[in-house]
Amino acid sequence: MKKLVLFGAGKIGRSFIGQLFALSGFEVVFVDIYEPVIRELNRRNEYHVVIKSAQPDVIIRVGNVRGVLGNEEDKVAEELSDCDIAAISVGQKGLPQVITTVAKGLILRQKKFGRKPLDIILAENMRYADQYVNDILHSVLDKDYPVDDLVGLIETSIGKMVPIMPQEEQEKDLLQVYAEPYNTLILDKKAFKNPIPEVKGLAPKDNIKAWIDRKSYIHNFGHAAAVYAGFLVNPSVQYLADILKISSVKKFARSAMLQSVNVLMKKYPGEFTLSELSDHIDDLLHRFENRALGDTVFRVGCDLKRKLHRNDRILSPLIDGIQVSAPVNKIMLTFAYGLCFRARDENGNMLPDDVEFSKALHEKGLSFVLSNICGLSPTEDSKIINRILSTTWNVLPLKLTLEQVFSKQVSIKNRWS
Repeated sequence: MKKLVLFGAGKIGRSFIGQLFALSGFEVVFVDIYEPVIRELNRRNEYHVVIKSAQPDVIIRVGNVRGVLGNEEDKVAEELSDCDIAAISVGQKGLPQVITTVAKGLILRQKKFGRKPLDIILAENMRYADQYVNDILHSVLDKDYPVDDLVGLIETSIGKMVPIMPQEEQEKDLLQVYAEPYNTLILDKKAFKNPIPEVKGLAPKDNIKAWIDRKSYIHNFGHAAAVYAGFLVNPSVQYLADILKISSVKKFARSAMLQSVNVLMKKYPGEFTLSELSDHIDDLLHRFENRALGDTVFRVGCDLKRKLHRNDRILSPLIDGIQVSAPVNKIMLTFAYGLCFRARDENGNMLPDDVEFSKALHEKGLSFVLSNICGLSPTEDSKIINRILSTTWNVLPLKLTLEQVFSKQVSIKNRWS
């Protein structure tokens, strides 16, 4: 039986990557630092994925699974030395430690089998994940280890949304995980060193950068447009699905997503058609409206330091759009609405980083935030910064620029309906 070593036994790991490979006949070895999950995987050798939609629940049994603790590095190295393929789904903060462990497995693999390449699927929601991991590998491996020859770093576009499980359900079954029906893993066709595995649900693409930007510029951006606009309209709404019941919010989100689509098509001419991407928008909005996901406005919108950064879902299409002279007014407004996002979790708390973001905006102003938190260079990005600062906020009774809005802390109220 072929073997996948999967770092990360979290929601995406279990509901998506592990499920796809296990159902296609692979043994899946999860590597994680959370001992209770590893212990339970080894006791049961299976878990269940519950598909949540408007239809009755569908339960999928995922078998042929086991686990290894991430801090048992010798055991992890052994698993990597003879596996057929590996995958990583731990989040960007966990990558440096995981890649250090992976390096030990690569060394052992070379000792045992010589020049036997290993493909590693990077199931992370981050741009340039391949370069990020490549840099870490080069820093921890000896100079003479042929990283570029023996390691395939497979970037992905993760479009899977994982519903929030009620606490009582988590306590009943530690391994069970909810998932939406969508089950397609878009990945980099050209990065494989070995033949692409025959796994149902894999969708290899020649131009993975375009497809990663498609995820960021449409899916992630659409999330942002909906919740940031929706929070201004009605800050008491808790769920994403309910935000999209507000017609003005859904209309704004769709029109803003279409602007981002226009930027994407100019950036990658010939890769997509307007018809395809318009259908994709409608499919996404339908999926966002899946009440069974239980996705909250707080979860979708929080973490402003990341989501309002120049390399993320709003500023990236905004910058690209300005560079190609595309209309960006609704992308710009999405960014402005994001600056006002103050949603709280079920306990009434803002994310601590978002409190810091809000405090910096209030005390030091928008120019400071753009340069010191959002990652825009005062010199290289001066044109972008000036464009943002001089943009007119068009839902206020007064005609103010964004710079004036956030320097005066004007009370911002909806003026759409």
